[in-house]
Amino acid sequence: MKLTSYWLDTSQPFDGGSSKPLEGRYDVAVVGGGLTGSSAALALAKKGARVALLEAETIGNAASGRNGGMCNNGFAQNYGIMAGKYGTDAANALYKAFDAGVDMVERLVQEEQIDCSFARVGKLKLAAKPEHYDMLARSQELLAANVDPETRMIARADLRTEVGTNRYHGGLLFPKSAGMHVGRFVRGLATAAARGGAEVHERTPVMAMRKVPAGHEVETPRGKIVARQVLLASGISKVGPLGWIRRRIVPVGAFLIVTEPLLPAQIERLMPTRRNVVDTRNLVVYWRLTPDNRMLFGGRARFAVSNPQSDEKSGQILKAAMVDVYPELADTRIDYCWGGMVDMTRDRLPRAGERDGIYYSMGYSGHGTQMSTLMGSIMADVMDGRPDLNPWKDFDWPAIPGYFGRPWFLPILGAYYRVKDLVG
Repeated sequence: MKLTSYWLDTSQPFDGGSSKPLEGRYDVAVVGGGLTGSSAALALAKKGARVALLEAETIGNAASGRNGGMCNNGFAQNYGIMAGKYGTDAANALYKAFDAGVDMVERLVQEEQIDCSFARVGKLKLAAKPEHYDMLARSQELLAANVDPETRMIARADLRTEVGTNRYHGGLLFPKSAGMHVGRFVRGLATAAARGGAEVHERTPVMAMRKVPAGHEVETPRGKIVARQVLLASGISKVGPLGWIRRRIVPVGAFLIVTEPLLPAQIERLMPTRRNVVDTRNLVVYWRLTPDNRMLFGGRARFAVSNPQSDEKSGQILKAAMVDVYPELADTRIDYCWGGMVDMTRDRLPRAGERDGIYYSMGYSGHGTQMSTLMGSIMADVMDGRPDLNPWKDFDWPAIPGYFGRPWFLPILGAYYRVKDLVG
């Protein structure tokens, strides 16, 4: 079993890094080489900007290369709750932004010829309890009437046509959702940005920034540059002068396992429609098939940081959860087990905007594959004088009370959610 991301291990490393010295003036410095940063660098380069993309490690090394590779429309929250809190028009606009994110990924895959097995397989949200099915049905009724008539319910009696398990009580289908090989996508996106003229500098952490008359002086171990604008696409990065961000984002561990390749007969029994699947538990689990027919199974196995020991413990928990759903996989070999940190905001909605002359987009809260790609492109327009295009422009972002970057409360939160799943 490899304690590394399946996506990063089965995609070609990015080889388009710049050999130019890091010095002089740039139009934009993009901090972070994940999906947001790579998408922004590509869009900015297409506008003719001189762009330096500065990545502390390697392209896609953090959340962008460690997720489930799901490109889902719809937000994490119940649509009815969102409409009640923000109003139907605002909820619809945010919902359509996630639709646009999936469309953006598909368009970039086609335009830049990124070989990442993108496919509109759909997302199935499964009811872990009978009352959850009723909740999903009410949500689907509102979705169909207001913003997404393609959604539909799958009754428990019909669930075997979708997934080969008796564990659930029906589900809500989102047909627009897609899956892809996210390692190939993020590295392909950075390659397209470099091909378009952006300078991509790996292993170049930003250590300091300060305001200067020409914009911002950005300091790295490899040199200093002056950029007229700066975009922070750094997520939960612990490197650099990002204290303001760290008081607003909670890093939450997400863990995944990937099995050996399954037999065609197994796939037909367990995943006949090859959907992205997620359930309604607070400690959510999710699964899908990889392009080479392995079962990927992930979730909030433990409220802990990601490291080899933690990942392996979480992998054991996920294997047990997978066998609970699919008992016939009890003897199936686990080939990959890894973890990563999700940049979670308090309300599980992204944040993007500008503060003290520095732009930012992050906080995707486990639903970032499509939204991060979209927001990279949108932020290129925002920085070009179109702040009205930012779907998150009206959301304030107060610091989390009592939180200064160390998530001391996560074990308590994990225990609370475990109890809720047992009794709620």
